[in-house]
Amino acid sequence: MGNQDVVTESTQGEQKQESLNLLESTQVVIKEALEKLGYQESMFELLKEPLRVLTVRIPVRMDNGEVKVFTGYRAQHNDAVGPTKGGIRFHPEVTEDEVKALSIWMSLKAGIVDLPYGGGKGGIICDPREMSFRELERLSRGYVRAISQLVGPTKDIPAPDVFTNSQIMAWMMDEYSRIREFDSPGFITGKPIALGGSHGRETATAKGVTICIREAAKRRNIDVKGARVVIQGFGNAGSYLAKFMHDAGAKVVGISDAYGALHDPNGLDIDYLLDRRDSFGTVTKLFNNTITNKELFELDCDILVPAAIENQITAANAHNIKAQIVVEAANGPTTLEATKILTERGILLVPDVLASAGGVTVSYFEWVQNNQGYYWTEEEVEAKLEQVMVRSFENVYSLSQTRRVDMRLSAYMVGARKMAEASRFRGWV
Repeated sequence: MGNQDVVTESTQGEQKQESLNLLESTQVVIKEALEKLGYQESMFELLKEPLRVLTVRIPVRMDNGEVKVFTGYRAQHNDAVGPTKGGIRFHPEVTEDEVKALSIWMSLKAGIVDLPYGGGKGGIICDPREMSFRELERLSRGYVRAISQLVGPTKDIPAPDVFTNSQIMAWMMDEYSRIREFDSPGFITGKPIALGGSHGRETATAKGVTICIREAAKRRNIDVKGARVVIQGFGNAGSYLAKFMHDAGAKVVGISDAYGALHDPNGLDIDYLLDRRDSFGTVTKLFNNTITNKELFELDCDILVPAAIENQITAANAHNIKAQIVVEAANGPTTLEATKILTERGILLVPDVLASAGGVTVSYFEWVQNNQGYYWTEEEVEAKLEQVMVRSFENVYSLSQTRRVDMRLSAYMVGARKMAEASRFRGWV
């Protein structure tokens, strides 16, 4: 994160810089997408940065009596289509550029799955793994107090993200309801079922990725049953995804967490690993025979799913990937240079803005249910999600074929179109 660059060898042997800055690489693709759609430079100028970014300072009294001040952000990318929507992450490496880039991706996701939203994103620089339950509650409530003027069920609707969960959403909803003096379940999504959460929300991102894997496998004539799958990351998305692939008859031959990776060519015992993982998705510390994340990416497999953090597939390792399909469950795991290499090698890359859109789709379902006070069964939620994801995959895939562009550029074209049109009709550009 931040303004990172890595020196990589190009095919000609000369050295060049590969940018790892999420915001810069996002802007490059958005510019190209808007040009291909026929928009003027002024549209890019509007969409290249969020309309609003709020930086807040949150004083929290820690359990030892000291007051620690945390920095937080909330970015609202574009609200031409409707209220902004997006998660809040608690992570020691949160940066303003990262939050901006993620808010743009949320706009694109909403456009791809055709939701009445623009993109938003929030983050607090902290390490929740080193904080107590009560300290996390004080931080969560303090963040809501700091951003309360900018958010709400018709303005900007937060949701869980990295290292946040339904309990944190519950505290935030309670704090917002106190400030506004009325019950506002639609202010935030990803809540516990008892507080107006939706069935299927917790597994939604992984369900959406699973549907994309199935649709991509069809295009490559791969049978998911018996397919060898490697998943980097064993947090919320990665662990549920491993379970769904295992249950579908695939062989999950590799998984990893922040401390290392596990490999078994005959398929790992996913149920056993799920039983042993901790709340942050850590499980490899329990094993002696681990491999590195670098080795994980180079395993022989049919489908590779980066479900951890950004910039994992770069020009340095893209040539060594043996999978036929790469499906991005994480945000920004593949650099632009690596995207080009994978596409040239004939590997089908399903980009993050499409593959991980299941989460925001079911968040939208939750918001709709809150607004109408009528709640759906898990079966109804899953059927609606299936419909949305299959249609969205087909739209992106067919555009990539007809316009002869890679799947990432195609997804950006589909995602940006609605937002650009809404901005044009409003007379902003």
